Amino acid sequence: MANIWSNLRRIARHRWYSVRNTIRGAIPAPLQERLEQQVANSEQRHSGQIRICVESALPVSYLWRQASARERAITLFGKLRVWDTEHNNGVLIYLLLADRAIEVVADRGVHIPGTQWEAMVKRLGGALAVGQWEQGLFQALEAVSTLMAAEWPVDPPAARTNELPDRPWVR
Repeated sequence: MANIWSNLRRIARHRWYSVRNTIRGAIPAPLQERLEQQVANSEQRHSGQIRICVESALPVSYLWRQASARERAITLFGKLRVWDTEHNNGVLIYLLLADRAIEVVADRGVHIPGTQWEAMVKRLGGALAVGQWEQGLFQALEAVSTLMAAEWPVDPPAARTNELPDRPWVR
């Protein structure tokens, strides 16, 4: 019975976030533009591709089957074609506001220890918890960029191709 109440509370929270459209307050258009520029600058340092996704709430179909933020992040990883980069080195940073969840999904060509991802997620979570959205996301981008530059340096720099949009996917 407790599980049913827990799921109903989660559904209500997601619907409330969806109706409130809290995404506009957390990631307003000017911040989206700055993040887009930051992703573009980041990708000049490595051959990887980075996508930021911020979602206020899960779709109802995910809620009914009690899907996790991780499951949604993996779905968006495919849907947004982050997996479809030439060198299999795409990284998705996913935020789900209703669950206060952060997920990082990296393609099979990215070999970065999980502890480094966990440290980045912990720092981002700490910044978001105190309302420092821009600082937290910029720090996360810098951390991913540093890791990617070490593993996937641009060689030669002129040969770099931007395979994915740099603008955050926000819903």
